[in-house]
Amino acid sequence: MNTLLLTGFEPFGGETLNPSWQVARALEGCVLDAGDGRLARVSARELPCVFGDALRTLERALQDLRPTLVLALGQAGGRCDLSLERVAINIDDARIPDNAGAQPVDEPVVPGGPAAYFSTLPIKAMVHALREAGLPASVSQTAGTFVCNHVFYGLQHRLDGQGCGSGFMHIPYLPEQAAQHPGSPSLPLATLVDGVRLALQVAWERHGRHQADLREGGGALD
Repeated sequence: MNTLLLTGFEPFGGETLNPSWQVARALEGCVLDAGDGRLARVSARELPCVFGDALRTLERALQDLRPTLVLALGQAGGRCDLSLERVAINIDDARIPDNAGAQPVDEPVVPGGPAAYFSTLPIKAMVHALREAGLPASVSQTAGTFVCNHVFYGLQHRLDGQGCGSGFMHIPYLPEQAAQHPGSPSLPLATLVDGVRLALQVAWERHGRHQADLREGGGALD
């Protein structure tokens, strides 16, 4: 059976939980059927919110599992939807320290690496399916410059040219977190789990059939 690696982060920035890991843990062992006899099982891994250590933990998971697809999840407080990231950039520029106290400024994720990598997941098809299911979703043009982007870039660099689809999705706060951040949007855990499962389903179906991503306008004017 094929393996779909789904990662989430430990809590950071004073939070007591991280919805990305809550969702990944909830989907551990979930089996997806592409509809043509191909099955894949989700394997979840928690990453430390620490520059460097996060990529080392990710590397161990990639070596152990040899997944067909990888989706990394991260918390994005202030966002209101499931955000499929388009591009990872080769820069670490931390506004706050990571969980080990490191706060790199204007440092490359991979010295000498390309300026950026694009997601190799069908992000527009995934967003389309989420919206059709009544779930809030969008294509995002920035994964930030904290540990989320660090992992996204490192993931794409590690798998470049290997035929393994990979990318990153940011998700909003949970309601219990939003209660501590007045005015911040949130989504219930069940909604986030359903959304990520659907996104994985679409990615798995299209990957095995070598289908290109949807071609839909989605750029922002602001």
